[in-house]
Amino acid sequence: QVQFVESGGGLVRPGGSLRLSCTASGTSIRHYAMAWFRQAPGKEREEVSCISYLDGQTHYADSVKGRFTISRDDSSNTVYLQMNNLKSEDTADYYCVTDLSTVCPVYPRYWGQGTRVTISP
Repeated sequence: QVQFVESGGGLVRPGGSLRLSCTASGTSIRHYAMAWFRQAPGKEREEVSCISYLDGQTHYADSVKGRFTISRDDSSNTVYLQMNNLKSEDTADYYCVTDLSTVCPVYPRYWGQGTRVTISP
């Protein structure tokens, strides 16, 4: 069974940047689509970004297009989310997710413990 450890969250000011990391264990993720989800207080979870295995395509929620970049380093079993020009509405817990399929979108079957991102002046 795959397990994830997310890191990189924190408190930053609007306009700032963060880079989230997700390191997997238990299985290699190189053949799977990987996604980042987030859940803000009082809101439903949403898929922020996804990267497919078969074609390497990336997908982004409209709210983060042009600001966030998902990437993967299969040699280290790690997925990243570079977040730039952060806004207050990006405040949420961010989770690394997969369903062990090869294409996006990803059903949130396997989750990490999450990393908290807080955007505040």
